[in-house]
Amino acid sequence: MKSNPGGIIPPSQIIGRDKLIRQLWRVLDGRGLVLSAERRMGKTSIIKKMVAEAPGDKLCFYQDLEGIRTPLEFVETIFGEVEKHLSRSRRLATKARGWLKEAAGLEVGGVIKFPQTIAAHWKSLLGRTIEDLTEQQEGTVIFFWDEMPLMLYNIKEREGEAAAMEVLDALRALRLSHPRMRIVFTGSIGLHNVVSALKRAKYANDPTNDMDTVNVPPLSATDARALARGLIEGEGISADGPQAVAGAVADAVDNIPYFIHHVVDQLVQRDGKADAAAVEEIVGDSLTDPQDRWHLRYYRERIDVYYLPDERPFALNLLDLLSAAERPLPFGEVFNLLKARLRTEEEEKTRSVLTLLEKDHYVIRERDGRFRFQFPLIRRFWRLDRGLV
Repeated sequence: MKSNPGGIIPPSQIIGRDKLIRQLWRVLDGRGLVLSAERRMGKTSIIKKMVAEAPGDKLCFYQDLEGIRTPLEFVETIFGEVEKHLSRSRRLATKARGWLKEAAGLEVGGVIKFPQTIAAHWKSLLGRTIEDLTEQQEGTVIFFWDEMPLMLYNIKEREGEAAAMEVLDALRALRLSHPRMRIVFTGSIGLHNVVSALKRAKYANDPTNDMDTVNVPPLSATDARALARGLIEGEGISADGPQAVAGAVADAVDNIPYFIHHVVDQLVQRDGKADAAAVEEIVGDSLTDPQDRWHLRYYRERIDVYYLPDERPFALNLLDLLSAAERPLPFGEVFNLLKARLRTEEEEKTRSVLTLLEKDHYVIRERDGRFRFQFPLIRRFWRLDRGLV
């Protein structure tokens, strides 16, 4: 095994996710899935492993939707995948092709690029494409759509809230009308961020109430150590007590696989033996790296993108005070500390922003109702970045 931070990890080298994947397949036997997690937890690696190792009765498609900005582009990429699959068995998307010829005079061949003249009819084309696929398959068809929330955000920004609402509603209608089709949404921003913005624009539907939401946690301590040990040995790193060094790596980055790869990659570049002190030096330097190679400033920047202007001061101050707290805090104490920082008596807004911070994996609420930062590594970065140390 070689370290590859941010790169494509072969399915055979994805460690510690077999139990979770079995759970996800069980969910997909009956309904669709929203895969939720903080970024860098390995969501994309998990779904790529599922596609690569799918049971024989399941036809799986993986698509990265990050660059898509219109509903027509979305349908275009789905049509392309369906055509590619059907043509391998000498079949074609006949209903979709027939609609294209009749409605737009188009004969599909070669590179598929739909003209803007049919943009208003994307739902008709999407429906016929899915019909072509499901009618010609005996098993379950599963679309794994990575960065789905980002695509919806892009559509909302480019074409307006109504267009994004239509996409969500059309996909829900397709799931209900095609019982052998499943959809998996995942991405680096939560679907709730987009849906919340749409609800402010009078979107009344619940677009995923027929889907299950599953959170992707960090690796277990045992699996994180196994990953770190495998990478250390695979890179040929000289270490006195490799298991102890692997434990230091896993512990320092909260068992998050992306950061484990980063630390080992940086150990390779150092002279001398690897030890716990070297691991701590790498982590400390990375948290204050002006080039931000670990992309940690995303945790600050996304608040300006996805939170409303009146929510941002609440979010920033709540994160500041929770990062500085040495113990989990009950809501009453959180609110009193917030009032000392921010002139407010808005208790309900404070609760709603805390809920957003929970959904965005900044904050976790313990069983007794007290709040704390979810990940010590991100808490440490937040304090350094905000000058709270």
